[in-house]
Amino acid sequence: MTAKTTLTPARLGPADVARVGGAGLRSRPMRVFLSALGIAIGIAAMIAVVGISTSSKEDLNRQLEALGTNLLTVGPGQNLFGEDSHLPNEAVAMIDWIEPVESVTATGLIGDAKVYRSDKVPAPQSGSISVLAAQTDLLDTVGGELAIGTFLNGATAKYPAVVLGAKAADRLGVGAVGPDQQVYLGGHWFTVVGVLEPVPLAAELDTAALVGWPVAKELLGFDGYPTTIFTRAAETAVEAVQGVLAATANPEAPNEVDVSRPSDALAAQQATDATLSALLLGLGGVALLVGGVGVANTMVISVLERRTEIGLRRALGASRGQIRLQFLAESLLLSAIGGLAGVLLGVAVTTGYATYQAWPVVVPPWAMIGGLAATLLIGSLAGLYPAVRAARLAPTEALAAP
Repeated sequence: MTAKTTLTPARLGPADVARVGGAGLRSRPMRVFLSALGIAIGIAAMIAVVGISTSSKEDLNRQLEALGTNLLTVGPGQNLFGEDSHLPNEAVAMIDWIEPVESVTATGLIGDAKVYRSDKVPAPQSGSISVLAAQTDLLDTVGGELAIGTFLNGATAKYPAVVLGAKAADRLGVGAVGPDQQVYLGGHWFTVVGVLEPVPLAAELDTAALVGWPVAKELLGFDGYPTTIFTRAAETAVEAVQGVLAATANPEAPNEVDVSRPSDALAAQQATDATLSALLLGLGGVALLVGGVGVANTMVISVLERRTEIGLRRALGASRGQIRLQFLAESLLLSAIGGLAGVLLGVAVTTGYATYQAWPVVVPPWAMIGGLAATLLIGSLAGLYPAVRAARLAPTEALAAP
């Protein structure tokens, strides 16, 4: 009498599972490529959006750190009747008396003055360039820098000399300074002595022509009222100074004074960019979902095409679990290939764009790890149904399939 023996399928180790899954993918290279491409595009879009927005934020933080967040601006508002008011001539001196104030300067708008490259240019074609009377310490307070030339000083502020903002110089076609570089300003010829770099915390200077306070009064009919006062306060007292600026600048009517903090505007711009990034991130998620559908479609078709192979393996002793594991491994490998390619592509896009914009390149590690985790999750979900379907095929049914 012989003992009855029970045969059990051999266990598949991780290396065996990977080898069997890889063999299934190598048999359909073009289909695998297209499915992996769908996953890669979704992951690349998500990582690029996160990386570019993070790099932009880091660049903004570096700018603010360099420029300082302690700059406050004071300007005239409106009175109770909705009419434009003006700041007193003594506003700058009064603000300078505030103890935590480190520096204060001002510009004054000369509304009737226009600036042209030539006196032959028609009056309406002013290029939207404003003419501002500027105090000589303006650049130090606003954190501005010169691209070429020099800024106004005690001597040139008394004569027809002008410093152009970055955009103003571009619109006027001025790329040099000196006696032969002149613009027609307010009915007089002014010599260009300097051109500014863009000023992030005082963007209105980019489209302005700056002239000295004395010459503005003498030649251009400037009334002497400051229209924007720039104030640097001690970092620890910015909020306190901001609270008393209106009453200090115009004690008789503090309600007619507008006080702002330029760095807040930059932060608001960053918040707007973050909202746009969230939208783009959602679109990347949709692309990733589409890629997951492509993986599922590939695996379902694979099951249908390989029913004979499944039946043969089942007839040779492969268990349902091993068949299920084989197709699930194929799906995970396919998604992992697409996810890895997507991470590399996303990092490359972020690096290229950030370098082009002269930003620091920052790709958060959590974005790369999360991207790969998302692909594996989608791969497992996309391959679950085809794997279960393949495991349910009976050997006789699979072998009999045409």
